[in-house]
Amino acid sequence: MKHVSVLSPGLGPRFNSNNCSSCHAQPNFGGTGPRVNQQFKFTNPSNGVAPGNITPPFLTADGPSVEARFPYFFNPNGTVNYNAPNGGVEDLFTITGRSDAGTCNSASILPQPNFAAAQAANNVILRIPTPVFGAGLVENLDDSTLLNNQVANLNNNFGIAGSFNRDGNDGTISRFGWKAQNKSLHIFTGEAFNVEMGISNELFPQDRPLPEEDQLGLGLPPSCLNLSGTGYPEDRSNPTAAPNSAVLDDVSAIANFMRFLAPPPPGGVLVNGYQVPKEWIAEGGNLFNSIGCATCHNPTPGTTQVSNFVPALSNAPVPAFSDFEIHHMGTGLADNVSQGSAGGDQFRTAPLWGLGQRIFLLHDGRTTNLLTAIQDHASQGSEATTVEETFFGLSPAQQQVVLYFLRSL
Repeated sequence: MKHVSVLSPGLGPRFNSNNCSSCHAQPNFGGTGPRVNQQFKFTNPSNGVAPGNITPPFLTADGPSVEARFPYFFNPNGTVNYNAPNGGVEDLFTITGRSDAGTCNSASILPQPNFAAAQAANNVILRIPTPVFGAGLVENLDDSTLLNNQVANLNNNFGIAGSFNRDGNDGTISRFGWKAQNKSLHIFTGEAFNVEMGISNELFPQDRPLPEEDQLGLGLPPSCLNLSGTGYPEDRSNPTAAPNSAVLDDVSAIANFMRFLAPPPPGGVLVNGYQVPKEWIAEGGNLFNSIGCATCHNPTPGTTQVSNFVPALSNAPVPAFSDFEIHHMGTGLADNVSQGSAGGDQFRTAPLWGLGQRIFLLHDGRTTNLLTAIQDHASQGSEATTVEETFFGLSPAQQQVVLYFLRSL
């Protein structure tokens, strides 16, 4: 059935982007951040997006698309209050300056967060978009499969433990997001609509204030509520409408779009125009397994359940190179943000399928260099330190074939 938006909702008072594909575009819709950062253009008046805003200091034209969080709230005098954890998303832009801002068209009414001060105080962390290729398969892995896989993973000599983040409502394993904080693709999408684009929906039916407005203040200013003039939620299905009573809301339609995206297939690797021999890639895969990388980045964490969506999601292998557990990654990668049972230095094992087509690496996009990304796995308190040290104990030629293998995924 062709999807037709019932409401055509616009941006909310605050947002990180004005469409999903501006951040999920590499190598195609559903992927990660593109090489040309669309967010960097948003404060240019010629784009008509957010001309009343200042470009945050961490955004660059050729850097990663990001969302920002303040790990801690600030005191009234501008110092960081380390006894008051924050961790919520601080939207980059406001609707101020746009033609559809209405009565919310003033920086004094709706200011941007002070990103420069937060960066100077070392109180801002970044997250880049996670790719969603193959996400429907991940969603259809049952808890029993993941738990049995965990038991097998714990039988290792690398100091790797790991646990699962769990849904706060039914207690089952959650698996989407950098800290595995979201249970399903539907929730993942509804949150993105609300947090990243400011669009209220059936899962998140209110406009979202910043954390400090919501928890320390009075919420969004009244003049910034209901900007569409149609009421809440802005994105919805409409069972009373004729003839479109069966038309999906946008959140449900995009969740299905992601659910049916095929997993990225492995392929060859080109270096200076020459194809890397398959034997080298296979050797790299063997080393990847033998030195312990596959303990967390499990090539085959399980097979899906029977799907009630489409047959292609049924009884299918999930070669995601992840155990979907959360692991302590130490002080070097810690962002001091807790989500669910995932603490400040814990992250979900990032699936590696499609790695060869990504530009920015690690949760904050700090590097484009695979060697640097591997090196950053080791720090005080990291479960990956032993494996990282083993990798760098390999000969340069052995390290190179592991990199070829990773780029083949």
